[in-house]
Amino acid sequence: MPSRTGQVADGKKRKGGQAMNESGYQTLIVKFSKPITELDGIFDDAEAWGVETLKGWVEDYESSRFTAIDSHTAVITSEYNMECVKTWLERNTPIAEKTEF
Repeated sequence: MPSRTGQVADGKKRKGGQAMNESGYQTLIVKFSKPITELDGIFDDAEAWGVETLKGWVEDYESSRFTAIDSHTAVITSEYNMECVKTWLERNTPIAEKTEF
């Protein structure tokens, strides 16, 4: 089996030599001032929202993914819905810091 070492950390080694930010996907790292599990409470009426968690809400947008990396921080990627996701997060969640790629 071939080694995959470095493929995630260094996007330039991906097949085709294309770095992640050149692929059309945008990445946002968000550190919330409250735990993500607490923010899931926004969706306490899952029937009305259509989802039960913040992860579910983000991933309901086509091409968007939400990966929690600790209790307060998530990496969000999206091919073409990042502006909508980012705007909603800024208006409805307590963000301590964010980094865009």
